[in-house]
Amino acid sequence: MSELETIHKPSTANLSQTKQLLSDFKEITKFRLAVSVVFSTIAGYLLACQSISYVTLLLLSIGGYCMVGASNVYNQIIERDLDAKMDRTHKRPLPSKRTSPKIAFILATVLTLLGLGILYSINEKTAFFGAISIFLYVSIYTPLKTKTPFAVFIGAIPGAIPFMLGWVAATGKFGVEAGMLFMIQFFWQFPHFWAIGWFLYDDYKKAGFFMLPTSNKDRKTTFHIITYTICTIISSVLPFFINTGKLKLSAYSAVLMLFLGFFMLKKAFVLYKTHQAKDARKLMLASVLYITILQLVYVLDKWITVWI
Repeated sequence: MSELETIHKPSTANLSQTKQLLSDFKEITKFRLAVSVVFSTIAGYLLACQSISYVTLLLLSIGGYCMVGASNVYNQIIERDLDAKMDRTHKRPLPSKRTSPKIAFILATVLTLLGLGILYSINEKTAFFGAISIFLYVSIYTPLKTKTPFAVFIGAIPGAIPFMLGWVAATGKFGVEAGMLFMIQFFWQFPHFWAIGWFLYDDYKKAGFFMLPTSNKDRKTTFHIITYTICTIISSVLPFFINTGKLKLSAYSAVLMLFLGFFMLKKAFVLYKTHQAKDARKLMLASVLYITILQLVYVLDKWITVWI
């Protein structure tokens, strides 16, 4: 073997190992989910702030990612044996034994402390709600997933915190505006996660997870999905119709949200008629589109008014 090959081979191995570690970190912290949560938090901040502090935005992004990442790592430590039973999750770092529970626990603890410290540097209430979120997700939602469909209702609480967390980070207080943002994302999660629970029903069943309100892919479940989709649409346009403090919504934005809401509701009715997994997947995608555009519309609606 030449001297060049001797030097090159270890460096290639080190690069490959680094890529694997980064890949495992992204997977165990659920990178895409964490980024979507951070996006919600930033949207909430931009809705509340009078002028943008890029330092606060950076702290909120890093602290938010740490908290969500920690929740996901703790969750996967608890569920590692169940994850090994499912096609969707058996290749994750813990069930595949690429990462040990001890290392994962250390990572989760570091992320928790780091996240809480960063959020506390913004203000105390932001850290407080961040702590509530991780506690509910890990200590209550995760253990209940194999025991009762009610777990989804508990999980919707920490899931709804990020949107309003941004408002709290900007203002230092929880008021009607933060409550409104919480309510929108709270209702939205039910059709979103029940749609996921529907098209992944067989995989979840292998691990004994109760993700649907009736535990079955039946008409009652689709009725629940439609009901909470309607609640999501109503809550999304309430800031136009009633006084929600400093949280405002213009008529143009309200009409756009109604249009998008009816698009999502149509997907829910299709699932009601067909009970097909492919239609549940389409509803899930429609729900992701809905909440993303809603947050963009709310932010643009506020800042266009400011600029004008």
